[in-house]
Amino acid sequence: MIKVTVMYPYTEGARFDHDYYRDRHMPMVKARLGDACAYYTVDKGMDGGVPGTSPAFVAMCAFICGSIEGFQAAMQAHGAEVRGDIANYTDIVPVIQISEVVVERSDR
Repeated sequence: MIKVTVMYPYTEGARFDHDYYRDRHMPMVKARLGDACAYYTVDKGMDGGVPGTSPAFVAMCAFICGSIEGFQAAMQAHGAEVRGDIANYTDIVPVIQISEVVVERSDR
């Protein structure tokens, strides 16, 4: 199992439409990924490590996928559409990381 994390660094004065991201962009991406993505999460940055400071990231999402090959195949087919929608909610260039999930639930 892999996790694809897309992070949007906090930048003073940058534009990020959280409603559009949550309600339109992310469901569209999930639909394009199809069965390659089991589920996704969306995070909205609130605060930095020190109270009252800006968060490191204004928003993040994670796609939980069965394999890197499945994710890459889906993005090969639909990546242009996904990337093209970014301008509708932000002017921030995202940082992307693909990780192997070694623990999914800590309650076991």
